[in-house]
Amino acid sequence: MELFLTENQTEDMRLSVRATRVLHHEKTAYQELIIVDTPQWGRLMALDGFFQTCDRDEFVYHEMGAHVPMITHPDPKRVLIIGGGDGGMAREVVRHPGVEHVDLVEIDERVVECCKKYFPQISVALSGNPKVHVHIADGIQWVQEHEAEYDVVIIDSSEPIGPGEGLFTANFYASVYRCLTGDGILVAQTESPWVNGPVIQRAYRGIRQSFPITRLYTCAVPTYPTGLWTFTLGSKKYDPLLAEPEKRIADLGDLRYYTPDVHFAAFQLPVFVAKLLEEVDEEARP
Repeated sequence: MELFLTENQTEDMRLSVRATRVLHHEKTAYQELIIVDTPQWGRLMALDGFFQTCDRDEFVYHEMGAHVPMITHPDPKRVLIIGGGDGGMAREVVRHPGVEHVDLVEIDERVVECCKKYFPQISVALSGNPKVHVHIADGIQWVQEHEAEYDVVIIDSSEPIGPGEGLFTANFYASVYRCLTGDGILVAQTESPWVNGPVIQRAYRGIRQSFPITRLYTCAVPTYPTGLWTFTLGSKKYDPLLAEPEKRIADLGDLRYYTPDVHFAAFQLPVFVAKLLEEVDEEARP
């Protein structure tokens, strides 16, 4: 009998992948965690039925989530990652030679431990890198307790349900603003414009309330709903459209998705995506 792991992406759409072996399955204190081997995507992890990371396409999400804000900031030294228990964002952040300290705050310790075991190429920065400090804690509480400390904050959350729900609120983004330095940058993963338009609008609205520069950008992650994925960047000072990635790209080593051209192209939004943001901008006009 063939085994398929299925994500119910919406009430009307599912994505299934054939699995050859279940490597790990447990109910943690926060969510259901399953890791399987698949012929199409290699090793894959799902949380509460939602695909989170896999061997073959993880580099897209992690490179775009990390390097766009890190390149936009001219000299990021202290970085906070909320979520990101698989370690992929941390792996990409420490490619930047000027980084001195990375705090990774993940609420579910079992995600970190399982990723160290089953995804060593993704979690490599979590094991022995002296710049990376892993904290098993609530990210919302963490940002409330730190002020003007980080140059870049990356919100690498799961879907806006369960443990990730509170990471999509205006109050949370305001707390992130306070924990950033005077020229700090936030980036948050903000779902798919095809099936999660209201989530994108809620995040964009909340970030826009705190940050004078707020921009949405996209990338292609085939195992995420519809394949088209978004991040929303909030910046106190630096505009990602004025960044100079060509000056620092050589420092990052071998990348598989992010390039200087991709950096700028990611902010060129399809009309239907731009209209999601225009609706929010219209609300804010006097």
